[in-house]
Amino acid sequence: MRKQLFTILFMTCIVHQSADAQPERWQQHIAYQIDVNMNAETNRFTGVENIVYTNNSPDTFNRVFFHLYWNAFQPNSSMDVRSRELGKIATRQDRNGSPIPDWDARVKDRISKLQPNEIGYDSVTSIVINGVEQKLIYHETILEVALSAPILPNSKTNMKVAFKAQVPIQIRRSGRDNEEGVRYSMSQWYPKIAEYDYQGWNANPYIAREFYGVWGNFDVKITIDKRYIVAATGVLQHADEIGFGYEKPGMKVPEHKGNTITWNFIGNNVHDFVWAADPDYKHLSKKVRPGLVLNVFYKAGDAHTDSAWNNVLWSAEKVLPYIEKHFGPYPYSQYSFIQGGDGGMEYAMATLLKGPGLGTVFHEWMHSWYQQILGTNESLYPWMDEGFTTYAESEVMAWYNENIALQSPYTSIPVKNYLKNKVIEDANKLPKNQYDSYMGYFALARSPYEEPMSTHSDHYNTNFGYSLAAYSKGALFLEQLGYIISDSLRDKVLLAYYNTWKFKHPNANDFIRVAEKVSNIELEWYKEYWVYTTKTIDYGIGDINVVNNQPQITLKRIGKMPMPIDVLVTYKDGTTEMHYIPMNLMYGIKPAEDATPRIIHAEWKWTDPEYNFSISKSIRDIKSVEIDPSQRMADVNRSNNKLVIPE
Repeated sequence: MRKQLFTILFMTCIVHQSADAQPERWQQHIAYQIDVNMNAETNRFTGVENIVYTNNSPDTFNRVFFHLYWNAFQPNSSMDVRSRELGKIATRQDRNGSPIPDWDARVKDRISKLQPNEIGYDSVTSIVINGVEQKLIYHETILEVALSAPILPNSKTNMKVAFKAQVPIQIRRSGRDNEEGVRYSMSQWYPKIAEYDYQGWNANPYIAREFYGVWGNFDVKITIDKRYIVAATGVLQHADEIGFGYEKPGMKVPEHKGNTITWNFIGNNVHDFVWAADPDYKHLSKKVRPGLVLNVFYKAGDAHTDSAWNNVLWSAEKVLPYIEKHFGPYPYSQYSFIQGGDGGMEYAMATLLKGPGLGTVFHEWMHSWYQQILGTNESLYPWMDEGFTTYAESEVMAWYNENIALQSPYTSIPVKNYLKNKVIEDANKLPKNQYDSYMGYFALARSPYEEPMSTHSDHYNTNFGYSLAAYSKGALFLEQLGYIISDSLRDKVLLAYYNTWKFKHPNANDFIRVAEKVSNIELEWYKEYWVYTTKTIDYGIGDINVVNNQPQITLKRIGKMPMPIDVLVTYKDGTTEMHYIPMNLMYGIKPAEDATPRIIHAEWKWTDPEYNFSISKSIRDIKSVEIDPSQRMADVNRSNNKLVIPE
């Protein structure tokens, strides 16, 4: 009891300190009470939302907007037209030299071929505020509500929303009857009020990707055929009466009378709600620490399938301490890995997964930090979500492979041998956990399809350009930040970012300000170059001469993006010198990262194409000169980064 009390007090102090550390930025708030009745024969449902919307902004609203995502799954919708348009572009070639269409492989032209019983729709039949029915204006996946009376600043408004919907055939994220046979993957399924923030309404039509929502509380009741097992955001109420693996061990669940069961889930301080249902789900569950239960739901299969999904639960528990140490505490009481959807997609307290591959498992779980807890606007800053998540996934996966993978009781001997060999191979050939992100970025930078990362996620000209910018270049934003300010300070930045901006919808400048405060280095230039331009980094070694009896090395800035420079000089006698040249826009220097002697030189002005510095020994003593021996700098041409002097 004393230990529990101490834990509660300790966690309370942490929450209080974290809350005090957060900047003042108003946030809208919403409370949903949603009650839906699903007909598993027709794949249709009706529902009612009772909403309490709190306008914490200083603005008066004469209209509000709702997302109706499923209206995208109809022939000639914006999603359909856009996918077919991008499918006419070929950004790459396959091994045979044939062009690869740029469309989203999951969408292609499938929407155009949907029959009336296969389409999706989400139709609001009425919205009533203070007894008055509101005027509704449809814009496909956006519903505009012309208010009969304004919503004032610092006020609460009650809304009653009646709606009906049809679950589409699984195409993109949501839907029914996916390739693995999961009946219902219910994401983006309810009329969702759009976020209003310091930039105004974020009423983004559903074209292809990314979401943004209002933090709030969800109380959701789902009535469905009693054969179905439901997995969802939040915590199941009356679990001992529902059963299906939710009940306490040893609890006898009463017989379900009638043809349906009403499931009630409550999730607080989240900005979305997902659920999935299938009569053949198998439910794995484990309380991994006080106040946290991990769940896995998957389609029952053979022994290999069971083993793989058991490994998801086992592995998630093992990596959680590492994740929380490096990226911040997981604050909710449960998390569910749910088979469903079309690949991997993150939601509040849950993810939909096509299969049990751990790379996707860790990636989607890390979205809980960057897409959920921090809640970045994915439409405007997809790289801050997908990129940061990709970085974190790679770090978690590398740690898992090196420290945990071989211990798994669910991993077969051939897989264990593969993992062991891969660890050795990576150690020999891939010095960085972020190798794939570097290769992805280099492919993007050398292509004609790169656009600035500030591009709205739906407005990239190609899926190729979006994917590599958001995922690969976004991940390198963090990896390369370690090169600029040191890995140790970068790691401190990530924790400070979490503690400062959780539940606050941070933007790019918010992150940079945290990084500047932690490192005492100015970094606005880094954000401006890496995010808002497509300028590349390319440094090379120039001449080595004697000037005024001093051996001098010339460096050349060939690319248009300036950077601080590490140069390792190795002498023939085996000694080394690390030369560090800060860039003038930093107004600071990176701390030493290891025990190698370091010589700090005068700053390099970003306008200067060349820089000269002296070394301590003669030219005859030089064995090699290498720019950025850690290879963290995303230099697009490494062929001129190292000079080896012949014997």
